[in-house]
Amino acid sequence: MAAYIIRRLIWSVFLLLIIIAITFVIFYVLPSADPAKLRAGKNADAESIRAIREQLGLNEPLTTQFYKYVKALVLHGDLGNSYVNDEPVRKTIADRLPNTLWLVIGAAFLWFVVGVIIGTISAVQRGTLADRGAMGSALLLISAPVYWLGLVAIYLFASDIGKYPVLPGNGAYQDAHGFFGHVHVLIMPWIVLSAAFAAIYARLVRSNMLEVMSEDYIRTARAKGLKERTVIVKHGLRAAITPVITVLGLDIGILMGGAILTETVFGIPGIGRLSYDAIARGDLATIQGTTIVLALAVTIMNLIVDILYSVLDPRVRY
Repeated sequence: MAAYIIRRLIWSVFLLLIIIAITFVIFYVLPSADPAKLRAGKNADAESIRAIREQLGLNEPLTTQFYKYVKALVLHGDLGNSYVNDEPVRKTIADRLPNTLWLVIGAAFLWFVVGVIIGTISAVQRGTLADRGAMGSALLLISAPVYWLGLVAIYLFASDIGKYPVLPGNGAYQDAHGFFGHVHVLIMPWIVLSAAFAAIYARLVRSNMLEVMSEDYIRTARAKGLKERTVIVKHGLRAAITPVITVLGLDIGILMGGAILTETVFGIPGIGRLSYDAIARGDLATIQGTTIVLALAVTIMNLIVDILYSVLDPRVRY
């Protein structure tokens, strides 16, 4: 196990370097917006642009620029300064990241638990009215866009404009303080973000459970006289949930880069909203920073998922 984790860590570092290199090429090599012009502004003259190019080191060879960028990133965690407000990108991301963590972790817990429970029940009660109702509802939730579902939730339940005002609505997050304050404000965003994911996970768990429950070792467990609940949870669900953990790791990693639609609808100042604003303003330094955060989150989650495999499924060996 230790050797496997070390190999995965080395591979993760190598993968991050590749992503950083690709991002650097896209922004600084391919024909696109000139970083110096973006930093100087629309009405800057040629002399100002030339001075900024020298200040940013854009006149140096590309290999030198890339080396300095990676060195500053690895040694100091320096992601450069924003082209819009000249603030350190690292500081901006650090301020926004906790908001995204609050949103994603809470929603992930909700959609995973709900999806696994509903999927398991549907598989065990295959063909019944409960199974058809659960899978039909899952299909409807998968088809509902997040931004539409969020707006409908605000219209119905927001405390300021909702027909049934029971929960805080758009913009309430920025006024929340403390653990319980954030939990109260994030109930609606958690439900909206987790709705489609819970539906997908329910269908995935149901499909895996139906396949696993027909295996020989399940029949053997039943023949030994084990309780049906033990057979379902300990032997069936434990094996069926392994592919679901893979999907969960990828989903959480990707959403760490920002749940743009949910953050926008509910006015949550997270990484997704930061990425959107950076793209709209042509802030390449911030776009690079959020891209690296996304790549790092996906890499870390993949590593965690690989380690969890051996815990969830004894058949997995490294």
